Amino acid sequence: MRWLALIVLGSLLAACANNDMSDLQRYVEEVKARPPSGISPPPEPIEVETYLYVAGDRRDPFTPDKADTQEVETVVDSGIRPDLNRRKEELEFFPLDSLRMVGTLEQDGQTWALVKTKEGIIHRVTKGNHMGRNYGRIIEITEDKIKLVELVKIGSGYQEQEAEISLGEGE
Repeated sequence: MRWLALIVLGSLLAACANNDMSDLQRYVEEVKARPPSGISPPPEPIEVETYLYVAGDRRDPFTPDKADTQEVETVVDSGIRPDLNRRKEELEFFPLDSLRMVGTLEQDGQTWALVKTKEGIIHRVTKGNHMGRNYGRIIEITEDKIKLVELVKIGSGYQEQEAEISLGEGE
């Protein structure tokens, strides 16, 4: 029975094959015989009327305003610096707003938070781990949030800033 079905199928497929490509060859020859179409010239450039700015008694827009130069803030270096010799943890390569807390677990008396990246990979973090691009260090993990202290660049120094990721945030 199988052989019969294969023979019938083979003959049907063979009947569909048509090796006559004369119409295709004729069309290709017709296209090749057409005269080439020329490229239209680019449009003529439009002349723009020039304008000469004369300041007169008006303020020069290219020099800073005196009021702007007097409002320069004095930034005090707090002495806080990130440890640049520390090896970065994997979650420090992600912006904090792209990470989601998806749960917590407790193991051997230690609380762990489960953090999911945009790629869907879940990481386990605990107090003291780092995450986010601003040198964020985890200071507390509760059932519904992770609290961090980030080091944000201010002028020539850094300033500590608290941040947190809540459970299910960003869903």
